[in-house]
Amino acid sequence: MEPVRVTVGSVEELRARGFLTGKAGAHPVCVFWHDGGAYALDDRCPHMGFPLHRGTVEAGLVTCHWHNARFDLCSGGTLDPFADDVRPYPVEVIDGQVVVVAAIESFDAEHHRRRLVDGLEQGLTLVVAKAVLALLDGDPSVGPHDVVRVGLDFGTTYRADGWGAGLTVLVAMANVLPHLEAADRPLALVHGLAFVSRDTRGRPPRFPLTPLGSQVPPQRWAVWYRRFIETRSSDAAERTLVSAVDAAADAGAGLEDVEAMMTAAATDHVFLDGGHTLDFTNKAFEAVGLLGVDTAPQVLPTLVRGTARATRAEEGGSWRHPVDLVALIDSALGRLPRLLGEGAALVGSWNDPSGLAWAMLGEEPGAIVDAICSAVAGGATPEQLGRAVAYAAALRITRFHIQNDHGDWDVVHHGFTAANAVHQLLVRAPNPELLRAVFHGAMRVYQDRFLNVPTARPPQARAGVTLAELSACWDEQGRVDDAGTIAYSWLHGGGDPGPLVAVLGRALLAEDAGFHWYQTYEAAVRQFHAWPLGSEEGRLILVGCARFLAAHTPTRRELAQVVRTATRLRRGEALFEET
Repeated sequence: MEPVRVTVGSVEELRARGFLTGKAGAHPVCVFWHDGGAYALDDRCPHMGFPLHRGTVEAGLVTCHWHNARFDLCSGGTLDPFADDVRPYPVEVIDGQVVVVAAIESFDAEHHRRRLVDGLEQGLTLVVAKAVLALLDGDPSVGPHDVVRVGLDFGTTYRADGWGAGLTVLVAMANVLPHLEAADRPLALVHGLAFVSRDTRGRPPRFPLTPLGSQVPPQRWAVWYRRFIETRSSDAAERTLVSAVDAAADAGAGLEDVEAMMTAAATDHVFLDGGHTLDFTNKAFEAVGLLGVDTAPQVLPTLVRGTARATRAEEGGSWRHPVDLVALIDSALGRLPRLLGEGAALVGSWNDPSGLAWAMLGEEPGAIVDAICSAVAGGATPEQLGRAVAYAAALRITRFHIQNDHGDWDVVHHGFTAANAVHQLLVRAPNPELLRAVFHGAMRVYQDRFLNVPTARPPQARAGVTLAELSACWDEQGRVDDAGTIAYSWLHGGGDPGPLVAVLGRALLAEDAGFHWYQTYEAAVRQFHAWPLGSEEGRLILVGCARFLAAHTPTRRELAQVVRTATRLRRGEALFEET
């Protein structure tokens, strides 16, 4: 298409005033007279939209008077990266008239990826938000996975300690994108990327190790890896892992054996690092599944240092006294091969994960372990066992009484998100050793029983509720039970769960959320969809999520405001109005 030519005034006027303003389509432009020449820029400061004609031109620099961002008059390039480059326009002088030439801008994905990295490096959330919006709007071939890939590359490179909260949030938000309203999806990615930026800022980068490059019998990788994790030899474990991944790629094999090796090491001890180790492991494999197996050599080694250093729950007193839960688990695991043999012929005949979950809420740990063993012998599948423990852990949140200390929400949260990770791992790569995590999770649910004493009042359905009623629960503190009642009533009355899930997601994204919030919401969405549509189990899981969010809101809500600002700038709206 031909460029648009806009006459903004005469050269005589430009010299006299020093600047002229006009519009090129929907874009305000300003032409400055400086050093005997005319220079045109978009008239909105790319930082917050202040009119640049209200600024100062000196020594070839335009300075915005709102936040003092400075721009090269010729190219529009910024000298202050917290802003952004401002768009320049060619200027022609025709018969004494000043004409701005506005060609259609071509989409430059690589530029926006660079700006996204700039924002991550410097902790500039507005720059991150603008880059995400540009990438998602600019070209149909660029999608959310491309944005996640940039964040994953950055997060795995610039954190020596490896996988952490930031990458976990990013992958969790990528997982729930299909369940959010379209307008909320860029915001979800910005939340994840902002967490990656915070998680890496001021930290040394990672220096990855290379594979051994020798022919080692495949069965030895798992032996070596687990030995090195056991002895906390993280460098040796990492080199073993990258060698195993490299060998799998050379053989054209999948990552099933690698995943089994890593999850076995993560369950050789009880409830590593409060459940985070298994959750991080699951999220890393989900990232590989999301972005492609070629990311495995980059992603999976970031788990090693955290796994080797993780606190082992049996080293703490609560797993040993007053009941030795570790010994109870070990006794059951000694029977597990026989129980699996008995259940193999009965697979398909057992279908009571809900009943098993309620049994896990009991007062006697021995009875809980026996219930799991009976389910295994009765033909329960790994998926059903994982779903049962995740549901039991979800019920701890749903039944959490608000007279408990507020910090105890994190206690029940850890049990739930770790159990969700176990369930996802058992769905994707079931193996007998990973079943140990079902027993671990069940005993964690048992330990959390006091947080359901007294038990929160069961939600009662009432007629005529609307999802709009939930907004008051996020805006006023203490509306925990109200949020649960509204969510339950909506589902019990036949309401579509999709809008409820989206509304809960919007409530999360409106806040300056903490790490555990993202984990809880994503786990609730995943677990809700693990049960049949319309089931009581699904209802109670979302009730727990609504209660958790209501217990933690409202906050300052700054991050959502940053993304709204970036959206308005992209639309060309005037954030600064002349008076």
